[in-house]
Amino acid sequence: MIKLTIPSEPIAQGRPRFVSRGKFVSTYDPPKSKAYKELVAQYAREQYHGEPLDCPLYIVLNVFRPVQKSISKAERARRLSGTHRPTVKPDIDNYFKAVTDACTGIIWRDDALIVDAKMGKYYSEEPRVEIYVWRNYEF
Repeated sequence: MIKLTIPSEPIAQGRPRFVSRGKFVSTYDPPKSKAYKELVAQYAREQYHGEPLDCPLYIVLNVFRPVQKSISKAERARRLSGTHRPTVKPDIDNYFKAVTDACTGIIWRDDALIVDAKMGKYYSEEPRVEIYVWRNYEF
């Protein structure tokens, strides 16, 4: 099993932007998404030193969002205990997309190798993303 921690506030994959130049249209990542993917890739390179995996993979992705400042102490306690979980945007699949795209070529050869996944959104005083990766024979 491989465990990675991205100790930063999670940023979800934004909608692609389109640029028209004459008869050609190209797409690009929004600047926030691009910067976050570069940050995730940097942490992945620091924490994983093997060759990119080339087998079916099982991924657990846990997203820890910051707790808002303008809530009661009781609500803050419920959120930090896990009683209340984030049900607000962004969607969890957009976090997954940002992180898995960033790890392509570093942790795995291609994110198409991910055959099973479990994802969760939580609140924490330490915003971060935790990624757990199992090879096909480990799960």
